[in-house]
Amino acid sequence: MIHIIMGLKGTGKTKKLIDAINSAVADAHGDVVCIEYGRKLTYDVSYKVRLVNSKEYAISNPDMLKGFLSGLHAGNFDITDVFIDNLYKTIGSDPAAGEEFVAWCAKFAAENNMEITISISQDPAQASEFMKQYL
Repeated sequence: MIHIIMGLKGTGKTKKLIDAINSAVADAHGDVVCIEYGRKLTYDVSYKVRLVNSKEYAISNPDMLKGFLSGLHAGNFDITDVFIDNLYKTIGSDPAAGEEFVAWCAKFAAENNMEITISISQDPAQASEFMKQYL
């Protein structure tokens, strides 16, 4: 299952993401991973969350992030929840590439029994119909 937290800067996306991460840790029967752009969530989420700084792995496009997620899963089949903060900062701001990545995530999550939550800095009113189905 895919969830998207979308909003402009200052609309509370990070707070919603932090709440969702901490809730997943409390309820999950597996491991929780959060991929962030930079190191800003370290003190806001539970120590049980595996925080990954995408900058440290030079992830800069959708294919790299797909490979990274696939590798995480290949190394740990116990991952039940994945959170991706600031998608467009990590993979670039091309909306078509973002949609394609979300579609891939939906398939990947379904095949591997995962929940994937993605935060995107964008006005929800300008989201495509495809993206709106995950809001």
